[in-house]
Amino acid sequence: MKKFIILFASLLCTATAWADEFPDSLSATTDNSLYHHGTSSFGRKIDRLSSSRLYQMTYIGVPLIASGIIVKEKDDHFRSLRNDYLPQFRRHADDYMQYAPAVVMLGMKTFGVESRSSWGRMLASDAFSALLMGSVVNTLKQTTHVVRPDGSNDHSFPSGHTATAFMTATMLTKEYGHKSPWIGIGAYTVASATGLMRIANNKHWLSDVLTGAGIGILSTEVGYYLADLIFKEKGIRQLDDEYMYDRMDAPSFISLYLGMNIPLSGYDIDEQTEFRTSSGSSAGIEGAYFLNPYIGLGGRFIVSNTAIIVNGNQAENNTFDAMSLSAGSYFSYPLSSRWLIGSKLLAGYIHYPKLKLTDKTVTSRNGISFGSGASLTFKAKEHYGIRFFLDYNLSPSHSKSSREWMNTLVSGLSFMITL
Repeated sequence: MKKFIILFASLLCTATAWADEFPDSLSATTDNSLYHHGTSSFGRKIDRLSSSRLYQMTYIGVPLIASGIIVKEKDDHFRSLRNDYLPQFRRHADDYMQYAPAVVMLGMKTFGVESRSSWGRMLASDAFSALLMGSVVNTLKQTTHVVRPDGSNDHSFPSGHTATAFMTATMLTKEYGHKSPWIGIGAYTVASATGLMRIANNKHWLSDVLTGAGIGILSTEVGYYLADLIFKEKGIRQLDDEYMYDRMDAPSFISLYLGMNIPLSGYDIDEQTEFRTSSGSSAGIEGAYFLNPYIGLGGRFIVSNTAIIVNGNQAENNTFDAMSLSAGSYFSYPLSSRWLIGSKLLAGYIHYPKLKLTDKTVTSRNGISFGSGASLTFKAKEHYGIRFFLDYNLSPSHSKSSREWMNTLVSGLSFMITL
C-alpha cells in the first residue's frame, strides 16, 4: 500500500509538471469550471493540478495498473477467497458482458441519440483505443507467461476480457455519460462484474483483472486524446459542465472494497493451541449516505480470509474465513473540491464458518465486531472517485473458549460511485 501511495503521489507531481509545461494541450478545465466554495488557495491549487488533461487521462488507469503489479505477490490470498466462497462457480456470461457497453453505445448512436462525437470522430477514437488495448494486452500475454489459476495455459496476465470491458465502458461514458450519471454507473458496473466473474471462473488472478482494467481505461483515454489532436474542433459537442464541482456537496457514495489484512494479534484456542493469523485479503461493498458535507450514515459488507499459523510455526493449509456486516457513522472533511479526508465508527455482526485445522476442528461462531478507519478520497468526476483507506477492526476470537479479541488492520482502495 505504501508503494501504491508513493506512486500515486508521483503521478500527481508528473501531471502537475506536464500541465504547467503544456497548458494548452493538457488543460481540461480552468478555475471558472470549478466551484471553490470556501476553498483555500492551497485547495484551489490542488484542484487546478487535478483538473489537467494528463491527470484526467491517468488518474484511474495508472493506479489500477500499479495496484495490479503490487498485489501480484498476494494473488494466492484472493484466489483462496474465491475457493472458499465460490469453489464451483462456472458461468460464461463474461464472454458477452465485455462487449455490452459498446453495443449500447452503438445502439444509441444508431437511433440518433446525440453523443459527444460525430460518427467519424467516435469511430476513430474507438479504433485508436481498441488498437492500443489489443496491442498492449497481447504483447504482455505473450511475454509474461503467467499461468492461469486453473492451469489451462500461460496467458493469464493481463485479463483481456476485463481490459475490453473497461475499454468499452469508458467509451460509452465518454460519449453518453453527460446524459445521465446512471449510464456511466451502469457501464462500469458491467465492466466490474466482468472482471469479478473472470476471478470467480478461476480464469484470472486479481492482479490480471486490476491491470486489465487499468489498460482498458488508459487505452481509451489515450485513444480519445489522439482523435482530439487529429479532429480538433471538428465533429465534437462541447460539454461545458463536465467538470463542475461544489466543495460542499454531501459526499454520499457506494464503492467496491478491496484490501489486504494485516493481523496485529493472536489468541489461544485452548490451553494447548495458540492461534495466529498471517496476511490475508478482504473484498466487499461499502457505502454511506451523508446528511451534509461532514456527517453520514452507512455500512459495509465484507468477506475475508487470512492465512493461519498454529503454535508459532505450524502453517495450516486451510484459511481463517470471516463474513461481516457493519453499520455506523461516517465523517468527511473537504480539503478542496476534489480531495476529502474521512473516518468512520462502525459496529456489526461477524460470522466465522467451521474451521478445520490439522489437529482439531474449531466450530462456527457468530459475534459482535467493531471498526474504525481513515481515508483519503479523490473525486475525479462528478460521480466517480477513488478512495485510499486504512481500517482497524476489533473482532471476537473464532474459538468460543477464548475470551481474547483479534486486532486487524486492512489497507487498500475503493472504487467509488458518488451519489
